[in-house]
Amino acid sequence: MKRSVALSSLPLLLLGFTSAAGAVNPAGTAGDYPTTAVVDYVLGCMRANGQTRQSLESCSCSIDVIASILPYDRYERAETFKSMSLTTGENAGLFRESKPARQSRTELKRAQAEADVRCF
Repeated sequence: MKRSVALSSLPLLLLGFTSAAGAVNPAGTAGDYPTTAVVDYVLGCMRANGQTRQSLESCSCSIDVIASILPYDRYERAETFKSMSLTTGENAGLFRESKPARQSRTELKRAQAEADVRCF
């Protein structure tokens, strides 16, 4: 008998959990970004800032702030320009010097600066 009561309350518990999770990641935060992009950012951020609990919290905050400023498609574009600009060769100049590349990287830098102010 107790088993059926526990199982019947399970959907309510899951509904509450889902609502709580939604409150943690409101629209316009890293919840809108693919998990792999969030994890990649946080791991890279932690490598740069130390492997501590504090850096985990600050880096998680940072990607949330960036996501609230930049939709994922613009973040992905900026990250692509940024990584491709590090390559060598004549063709890599397009990723360093073109107007769209500069604009995307500048937009990402501004979002990261805001995240630094708010999270670190």
